[in-house]
Amino acid sequence: MKVSFEAPDKINGLLTITVEEDDYKEDVEKTLKEYRKKANVPGFRPGQVPMGMIKRQFGSAIKMDAVNKLLGNEIEKYISENNIQMLGEPLGSEKQEAQDLEAAPPYTFMFDIAIAPEFKVELTNKDKIDYYDIQVDDELVDKQVKMFAARMGKNVSVEEYQDGDLLKGDMRELDDKGNTKEEGLTVEDAVIMPKYIKVDEQKKIFDGAKKGDIITFNPKKAYPDSITEVAALLKVKKEEAEQYAGDFSYQITNIDRMQDHAVDQELFDQVYGAGNVKDEKDFRAKIADGLKKQLEHESNYKFLLDLRKYVENKVGALTYPDALLKRILKQRNTDKDEAAIEKNYELSLKELSWDLMRSQLAEQLKVKVTDDDVKNAAIETARMQFAQYGMNDVPEMYVEQYAENLLKKEDTRHNFVNRAADVKVVEAVKPVVKLNKKKISLDDFQKMTEE
Repeated sequence: MKVSFEAPDKINGLLTITVEEDDYKEDVEKTLKEYRKKANVPGFRPGQVPMGMIKRQFGSAIKMDAVNKLLGNEIEKYISENNIQMLGEPLGSEKQEAQDLEAAPPYTFMFDIAIAPEFKVELTNKDKIDYYDIQVDDELVDKQVKMFAARMGKNVSVEEYQDGDLLKGDMRELDDKGNTKEEGLTVEDAVIMPKYIKVDEQKKIFDGAKKGDIITFNPKKAYPDSITEVAALLKVKKEEAEQYAGDFSYQITNIDRMQDHAVDQELFDQVYGAGNVKDEKDFRAKIADGLKKQLEHESNYKFLLDLRKYVENKVGALTYPDALLKRILKQRNTDKDEAAIEKNYELSLKELSWDLMRSQLAEQLKVKVTDDDVKNAAIETARMQFAQYGMNDVPEMYVEQYAENLLKKEDTRHNFVNRAADVKVVEAVKPVVKLNKKKISLDDFQKMTEE
């Protein structure tokens, strides 16, 4: 077997493998013998089928499998032994000529190899990067206390409407003179939140309304851009809602107001579990501790973005084998056309560049991502998703089960691998570079990150 490799521009490689009969003959003969032992052919005892018959029936397929296996092993071996940083997988070269495996060897196979651009990145204490330390102050804790109190609040019935209240009442269609329309539409227990009415003129009709009042308003005018909301209010199908363009009377039967929960032991138990918080001071301290950890994640994520930008600027623009990479992407994404590949190509390159730079940093800082790191990244995501719905005391067993389900999807698992790598590289970089620490309020931090 002969193997040659050329990459004149250092990013487009051409691997050529010439296969001789001796390279695959032994493997083919061994496989043919195994087939003969197992062959079940009428008229012949097991293991006694003539080898010529076995060769005629299976020889071509066995030879093709042997050659393909040989090529795969040789490519992997050559790439590894010669430390070629290959991007994606090898593709059959556009220079490849058809090979007839029925003809006598040798056979020549050519593969296009995309090679990562050469660069060097290393960080030391001479590199200075901003790190934003988000402050947890009393105002921030107050907001969190209020958020918990509102989330754990309950509806109470009141007599007079205020903005944000929910109304329940009976609706009746009116005629042109403002009288109840004979055989007109009647809707019982119709629910309205005037706060979300789109038109101010219709919204103001409810100001100061009391239980028992009868109000005249126009649903079609109140929700001019959403026939879906009109249909939901009138409890009819969307296609039927179009015909109801006139006024309706609305007799208010109930007014519900969301009342914040008192800041008491019951609230403490609902948020953090029974007995884990003993008083308001302890409650605020636990909130502050949780906020500190949460905001540290925000600080670290901002640091990751700044680190990435810093390293990208330090490395500069990289040159890639664009045509070959697009072919690789097309082969990986058979459901996408060339226009879709082209549209997302620059973003793909940006992510690829960071992946290569992060790998170098990980090697410099001796960072290794383990299965536990990937699992922890999934658990952290699961915990954050539960917290978004106010579920702060979900048992760890359920958090881990949810994380395991997330990890079962291959593309999701790949994202967690990258996230774990980002987290570990960030932690490894912080003590190496010079951190330009800046104290900042959450409001200012959010404004800065929104820009």
